[in-house]
Amino acid sequence: MRKSLPFLLMVAMLTTLGTASAEVKTTIGYLEKHVPPPPVLSNLDPIPEDDGLAGAKVGLADNATTGRFLKQTYDLTVQVSDNTDAFLNAARDMLQHTPYIVVNAPMDDLLKLADLPEAKDALLFNVGSADNRLRDEACRANLLHTLPSRSMLTDALAQFSVKKKWIVWVLLTGGHPGDLAYALSLENSARKFGIRILAKKIWEFDADMRRNAAQEVPLFTQNFGDHHLVVIADEPGDFGRYVAYNTWLPRPVAGTEGLVPSAWDRTVEQWGAAQLQSRFSEASERDMRPKDFAAWAAVRAIGEAVTRTNTSDVKIVRDYMFSEKFELAGFKGRPLTFRSWNGQLRQPIPITHPRALVAMAPMEGFLHERNEMDSLGIDQPESKCTAFEG
Repeated sequence: MRKSLPFLLMVAMLTTLGTASAEVKTTIGYLEKHVPPPPVLSNLDPIPEDDGLAGAKVGLADNATTGRFLKQTYDLTVQVSDNTDAFLNAARDMLQHTPYIVVNAPMDDLLKLADLPEAKDALLFNVGSADNRLRDEACRANLLHTLPSRSMLTDALAQFSVKKKWIVWVLLTGGHPGDLAYALSLENSARKFGIRILAKKIWEFDADMRRNAAQEVPLFTQNFGDHHLVVIADEPGDFGRYVAYNTWLPRPVAGTEGLVPSAWDRTVEQWGAAQLQSRFSEASERDMRPKDFAAWAAVRAIGEAVTRTNTSDVKIVRDYMFSEKFELAGFKGRPLTFRSWNGQLRQPIPITHPRALVAMAPMEGFLHERNEMDSLGIDQPESKCTAFEG
């Protein structure tokens, strides 16, 4: 009888690992600080209530598939809080039962959690904040990141832009703190890859763009000189959707709208990704989003390390994750690994428009002495992170 590929892969894994001599049980926590999204001009794309959590659940199911053959079991405990005090209290309670916590929370709450005495020897996985500082001067040795940083996203876009010879940008940004941080990251990426930002303008309209975009956007972009690309910094999804096809000069749009670099997108179907997309859609009745992928990757990273070491001991698991032996199959065409100097998961960045994958960064030709994926984001020589030293 002809065997399926997943069956043959499972047989190969069992042959390599041998049969576990004793049951290994691993509890994983999922901790979220709920932050209401800011008001935006359009509610066409509401954020799912289980954004992130749905990915963790699929990751747990994937762990269980392998664990079933190796006497390894996995449990997921979930806590969602509306304020910082409740969030930290939930964290303290969770840390009494597991050292592994997948965290979907803003930067300030992440740092408060990481600095808890109870979390000193824990392994926390950031799936909710793309803030560059968490991978730089504000890094913590017990905090790993499966969500890409903003600098990884904007470096991916800059590489693609250079490849297309779109090397003169106009930058439009909103006033939300996330917009300003994304805009700063775009500016840093432009300098890094030799792109000129011709002009920068802040979106301050309070008009109803659903009705006035065709009149307001051309005037807003009228006085720019000749440029190749309009880059948008609009993380909440407020005004950016109204820029495309309304600019004074006909130019492509990228950033948080148009051509978008992200951790994951529904249009990623190669490298076996269609199987992950199908499993997720069947379980959640929606498409996988970037935080979902980050949470899935965090849970799977734990599962992969537990499988290979046949233990849930957090020190052994952590050491394995940072060893050269660790690789996570992340359905992005390359094995994913953790950067030893700041805990960031190396990963290719898909650049997509709403209906197709356009490119996968790092782009061909952008070389690196150690790993081409380290051309995306803060590299070790530039890093101010010292927590992982020694």
